[in-house]
Amino acid sequence: MADRSPPTPSFLSIILSTYNATDELERTLWGYSAQKYTDFEVVVADDGSGPETRDRIEQLRASTGLTISHVWQEDDGFRKCRILNRAIVEARGEYLILSDGDCIPRDDFVSTHARLARRGFFLSGGRVRLSSAAAARIERDDVLDGSLFEASWLRDREALLRGRDRSKLIRSPRRAAWLDRLTTTRATWNGHNASAWKADLLRVNGFDERMTYPVEDRELGERLRNAGVRPLQARHRAVSAHVEHDRPWLDPAAQATNERLRAETRGMPRPLRIFQGFTRGRDWTEHGIHKGPRPAAHK
Repeated sequence: MADRSPPTPSFLSIILSTYNATDELERTLWGYSAQKYTDFEVVVADDGSGPETRDRIEQLRASTGLTISHVWQEDDGFRKCRILNRAIVEARGEYLILSDGDCIPRDDFVSTHARLARRGFFLSGGRVRLSSAAAARIERDDVLDGSLFEASWLRDREALLRGRDRSKLIRSPRRAAWLDRLTTTRATWNGHNASAWKADLLRVNGFDERMTYPVEDRELGERLRNAGVRPLQARHRAVSAHVEHDRPWLDPAAQATNERLRAETRGMPRPLRIFQGFTRGRDWTEHGIHKGPRPAAHK
């Protein structure tokens, strides 16, 4: 049985994926500079951005006081899973929060992930969706003073895209916890807002680097579940603001490949295995941080 006693992560790492989106990344880093919980580093996982991203990160190190490392790889198509694996390895924290460079965290974002961390669990957070037009009107003070997460700010800018997002603006931890218990939305590994112990991510070998957009993140959560790491719903408690954008790179063929790989990871539903000789789902990928079968040290 999983240990439910609250652990105390000694140090956290925030891993942010990005690709040629300097303005979005800057707004996101403003959000991390305003966190109530400050014992963390930021690792920017950069899937081949140009020098503008490197230069902006250097400026933000000085202006925000954040500890930021920049993990970069050459631009060779969508290889987000590969750069995230490198960032996981290089992260110094024992507990890792993964998000995107266009997801602005509320000021209690890191403290909520740290408070809800449990051995044997990963955390599934939520988001408020912003239109790109509304996001363009975000000022630095809107992030630093928390106005961005007030209903009046969002309403004035027509930024609240979906009615169900309003429930994520609740500041009461008790009410938000009840909403997380009552929601019918399944807790999954969400690339925009999820966290886990680094040891657990290494145990399942990180992301499967064959996965591309979309839902490339969900497969990791399915392997974590197969390894006995259970999801904890926190979509109303751990909240960020995500900038909605077009997805011109969406490829139906890639989507079909992703779904096939996810099906292989999940395995056959338990009632059918006895008839079709199908084994349970996999908790290791041979296309992750380590290439090939699980080393003896990971067994």
